Amino acid sequence: MRRILLLITDLEIGGTPTVVRELAVRLHHPPEVRVDVACLAGRGPVADQLEARGIVVKTLDATGAKDFGVFNRFVALLRSESYDTVFSFLIHANVVSAAAALRTRGVRFFQSIQTTQAKPRWHWFLQRVVHRAAEAIVVPSQSVAEAAQLRSHVPARKLIVIPNAIDPADFAEFELRDSSASARPVRVGFIGRLDPIKRVPDLIRAIALLGDTVHLHLFGSGGERERLDAMVQRKHLGQRVTFHGAIERPQEALANIDVLVLPSEAEGFGLVLIEAMAAGVPVVATHVPGIRDVVRHGTTGLLAPVRSPRRLAELIAKVTDNSKLRRKLILIGRNHVRRKYTWEKVLPLYKRLLGLDAP
Repeated sequence: MRRILLLITDLEIGGTPTVVRELAVRLHHPPEVRVDVACLAGRGPVADQLEARGIVVKTLDATGAKDFGVFNRFVALLRSESYDTVFSFLIHANVVSAAAALRTRGVRFFQSIQTTQAKPRWHWFLQRVVHRAAEAIVVPSQSVAEAAQLRSHVPARKLIVIPNAIDPADFAEFELRDSSASARPVRVGFIGRLDPIKRVPDLIRAIALLGDTVHLHLFGSGGERERLDAMVQRKHLGQRVTFHGAIERPQEALANIDVLVLPSEAEGFGLVLIEAMAAGVPVVATHVPGIRDVVRHGTTGLLAPVRSPRRLAELIAKVTDNSKLRRKLILIGRNHVRRKYTWEKVLPLYKRLLGLDAP
């Protein structure tokens, strides 16, 4: 029996933990293949989701970046469970798996980079060192591949682009969704971490420019929450902005918004973009690496320059006021996702990489 371990930094709600969860569930096929998931931190909500679907979750309970004992605990885990393959996601997990590779024999190591974010630079410096321990580095977009080559000197031959994916069945409830946005105020949504790289303040400024025609719904949690709340109050937008906190399923948010906006400064891919397209929710985003790999301006969504609240406001108004354009974006966006970004298309790429192809 093949024994594969997927290693990630944490299992909080987010794009990469979602990818790891779905990959684990789809690769897990006892008795031929057993897939476990381990995280450096303690338990998070995604751990419960994994266990509910039959996946064993191991936590290494690191207390912080200086908890070097996590290396020993991880090596002990590898030896006790006799894994033949380790696939790590994100820089901290990549570092731990690379260190373990020096003390482990008979185990194949793969890594994944999921961002184009330039800072902190030391992440890219560490990746430059640790990629040597991996057979291959999986990235979700060509933009991430280019960033890895430029900033971490990862050879192009080691980089494999495997995009993120969704299961259309998870969005079947949206098939008969009304494509109009005639109701007022229009419900504008953001789904993601409240982190500086997402540039949510730009979206709040855009909402202020649009007046009473729109209401902003923010789904997510993070270190920026207090600052954003203060900004909303300072701009007297308390009646037009609602903080919903983190959600377990994107469908909970997508069922209650008319347009999704992702104003990020950088993304590795933007899983929420294809989730929105699959749900028939048009997207407005920024023309930055990662996002522009997924969204084609005027065809599958609308793209604004980064750090431009005024242009964001213009595009939000355009997609909500122009019913013909809105219907076009919804139709082409949904078809685009089904053609390129479903697990039916993507899973065989992972199986080939990991040597799980059917004989």
